Amino acid sequence: MIRTLRFFSCIVLLGVFMLSLNACDKEDDPTSSSGTITGTVTDDAGQPLSGVSVTVSGVNEEDKSATTAADGKYTIENVSLKIHAVTFSKAGWLTISKSITAGDFDAGNAATTNATLVSASAKIIGTITDATNSGAPLAGVTVTVGVAGTVTSGSDGIYAIENLIVDNYTVTFSKPNYITITKPVTPADFIDGIVTLNVTMGGQEVLRGLTADDLSASGKWYYNEYRGGRNADAYPHWDWACNYMSTLDFWGGWQEQNEGTTLQIRNSDDQRTNPADLNVFDSYVYGSKLITEDNKILSVRLRTHNADAGAPAHFGVQVVDLSAAQPVAVKVGENKTYGSGDYADFEFDLSSYIGKEVVIAIGIYRQATGDYWKQLVLRAIRFADKKVVNWDWLPGNEVVPGWKLTKETARSTMPHTKKSFTGLSPVSGNRDNYVDAYRAWRNVSHVAAEWSFVPLIKDPEVFPSEGYILKTRNTADVSTTVPEAYLYAKFAIAAGSNQLTFTTRNFGSNYTYFKLTAIEDDGTVTHIAPQSNTAQVASAAADGCWKFKHGDGGAGNPEGYASFVYDLSSFNGKNVTLVLGVYNGEANTGENKLVFHTINLK
Repeated sequence: MIRTLRFFSCIVLLGVFMLSLNACDKEDDPTSSSGTITGTVTDDAGQPLSGVSVTVSGVNEEDKSATTAADGKYTIENVSLKIHAVTFSKAGWLTISKSITAGDFDAGNAATTNATLVSASAKIIGTITDATNSGAPLAGVTVTVGVAGTVTSGSDGIYAIENLIVDNYTVTFSKPNYITITKPVTPADFIDGIVTLNVTMGGQEVLRGLTADDLSASGKWYYNEYRGGRNADAYPHWDWACNYMSTLDFWGGWQEQNEGTTLQIRNSDDQRTNPADLNVFDSYVYGSKLITEDNKILSVRLRTHNADAGAPAHFGVQVVDLSAAQPVAVKVGENKTYGSGDYADFEFDLSSYIGKEVVIAIGIYRQATGDYWKQLVLRAIRFADKKVVNWDWLPGNEVVPGWKLTKETARSTMPHTKKSFTGLSPVSGNRDNYVDAYRAWRNVSHVAAEWSFVPLIKDPEVFPSEGYILKTRNTADVSTTVPEAYLYAKFAIAAGSNQLTFTTRNFGSNYTYFKLTAIEDDGTVTHIAPQSNTAQVASAAADGCWKFKHGDGGAGNPEGYASFVYDLSSFNGKNVTLVLGVYNGEANTGENKLVFHTINLK
């Protein structure tokens, strides 16, 4: 009996030994055993997709490939039982990649990997030039957007990443012995499915941290006033819901605070060793601005934190003319100092740049090394033909009495480069926590970030799920000539860009009164009637206004909004400032609301 047990024990031990030996053999020599990867590729409607290239890649192994048949199926044999990347690609479709491990292979050494591809006809294209070689085309640059695509620039410096969907991307440009450049791309940057992204590599810093090529992508300061902060000084003109300075481009340390948008000395432990420098900004806000006779004086309203008369903050304005052969940052006047909790207004003369679009930077300087902590609190950035002080409106001759929009301001507003805008905020917020939401507007071409908001009498509702809302007061004051609030932007009107479609809704049983007004550069004002609309109830009202009722539309029903379509072809060949405002057309009817869902110009 004992001999029998010993015999069976030996058999079991031998079996365990053989199994262990077999496992070790597979691990140490993966080529001794191989498997098969199969699967089906479909489109986003679930239909089989033929002609898809399927590539299996492994570490230190030769790639294996197959192409899907008419039924979307593929098979790749003789694959080692290890970790692999399986990539699916086809022209006109978004490339995707999946991974499999040894554990994904079944007892028969087969693994199944299915994929669904999304139709993708968008692309990012451009030309790369070499700043170290007089701007010659730069070949051999690796351009990547991650798994969605990687290409290399040719001898002409041209690259093209195709088969993309319209989405957010970070485009990286890299080449040995050159500083790597990254550029963000948002859905709003795609024009007819194409983003053109030209870059220059090997450039020198012009402003701290940014080269001339970086600055060429600066956001545009289309308008002559930007406001920051939460405090409701001179409500509603200076209320948190009306102040969108935080949507601009910043570099370094900055923060939105009650008193304004603050530029800060970078003062973390590792930054306290930074040397003092009164010629290079430590932190700054910047944008591209066309300077004219009407807006040649820059006024900055500000105060300080952690500074006083004895130890003030040092600040100033620098301008970069990117059309120069060798762009450099040029100071406008001398550095200025201020150290007080009281607001003050400072002016900077930009007359030498009239007729040019230049990059303007407003920044704070580090005056001392070590634990040096100062904050420059920006309440307003304003451009006019003279200094602007206090909480005043921009000076000049009004296009319509009571509008506070001057002919000078309309004339010097820059034509917008975008044509499509939304009022939906991708991130919500409130008075105490809104900066992330406002920053998110930059990626979706939100109307409050891209148009200029003028709160004449009433503040807006910023974050409703239906869209950005302008509204009236519940008052006996009736006017169809002066709006409660409005948004404006300038556009170059031409064939292919002369029809505006505004989608909107309102709430309740009362009418909302609104109108679209066009202002030409010579000051001519035209109130435009829609050529068609889909509102439930709509009709013309006094002074060019239209009144409507339409309760449909919302976050889950984008097709439900009313559309008002305007023919702008009579302005072909002209730059025209367009104004959309809400009016208190009837007395004591509550807060009647105008929802900004979308604005599209085509």
